[in-house]
Amino acid sequence: MTEASSGDAKQRTGRTADGRRQLRGALAVAALDLFAAKGYEATTVEDIVTAVGVGRRTFFRHFRSKEEVVFPDHDERLAGVVRELEQAGESESPMAVVCRTAETVLEMYLADPEVSLKRFELTRQVPSLRDREIVSIDRYQRVFARYLRQRFAELPGAELRAAVTAATVVATHNHVLRRWLKSGGGFDARAALREALREVAVEEASGAPPEESDGTEEVVVGVVRTSKSTHDVRDRVERALREIGGTSV
Repeated sequence: MTEASSGDAKQRTGRTADGRRQLRGALAVAALDLFAAKGYEATTVEDIVTAVGVGRRTFFRHFRSKEEVVFPDHDERLAGVVRELEQAGESESPMAVVCRTAETVLEMYLADPEVSLKRFELTRQVPSLRDREIVSIDRYQRVFARYLRQRFAELPGAELRAAVTAATVVATHNHVLRRWLKSGGGFDARAALREALREVAVEEASGAPPEESDGTEEVVVGVVRTSKSTHDVRDRVERALREIGGTSV
């Protein structure tokens, strides 16, 4: 075996960091292709590993289930978002940090458009996967809200302001992302998100701080899809939180 072919074989079995990433990606793409061709329920783990040319044990070293292969590296990506927020300087405005981090989340989708676009089509057809996608969105929103609560701690209405701002940023990100997915990756999502988040930041800077609620009920705000402007989104989220009376996210 030549040195080159030995290196290829090593990557193929996932013995290097690059090899593991490539193998995870290959498994994800193969799974999504099979789900599209055969249907999600009809596709087995055996079908996926056969398509890639690896064994079942290799699959389960990377993924705990067939469902998880649809969302490769989600936990790792979320951890990266947490690190980015934690490493942000205190001198930088919290809105600037959260908006920049939202752009980082978008980059994660744009970095692997083949998987992102195929997953989008699949989650539109399989309710259980769509539900999981909503849960993953909520996790990002919780991370943003936790960071903002810390940064807004000395401001009036810190709890509500953090919840509203996190929900608005996530809704804005999701709106742009879905436009990009529906277009088949056919427009400049980076520029669109940057412009939309600029509007969110202006609203945050100019808006009066919301009154804090005395409610104790914990409410998770999950804004997933919207065709409304960021101004409308912010108003609706804030109004809903006021009416419910629970502001913890």
